Amino acid sequence: MFKDLIIVSIGSFFGGGLRFLVSKGIQTLTILSFPFGTLTVNVLGCLVIGFLSGMLATGAWLSPSMKLMLTTGLCGGFTTFSTFMHESSTMAKNEDFVTLAIYITASLVFGMIAVLAGHAVANSLR
Repeated sequence: MFKDLIIVSIGSFFGGGLRFLVSKGIQTLTILSFPFGTLTVNVLGCLVIGFLSGMLATGAWLSPSMKLMLTTGLCGGFTTFSTFMHESSTMAKNEDFVTLAIYITASLVFGMIAVLAGHAVANSLR
């Protein structure tokens, strides 16, 4: 159990660092208040976990420890549901319902498309 905790922690460390860099980098490229940074990391995380889960379906190419580090650790640390919810609640409090609807819809639709695209890429590599 302690070994798994360390493995997940290592993945989370790198995932969180990557999330910070990507999210801030994307957000600095826009003048809009729309949370493109969070949307980007969440969609990219969906793409990666879709790819990993597609590849892991074969069960042959990663050890259980590496699977744990990449999925729970790296992807879990990279994506951010809590920030998504915080940004959404701020939009609701500010009564910015159009932007809120766009953000929630874009997050769900693009997230699902990314997971499916990740699966498709993984399947094409088998």
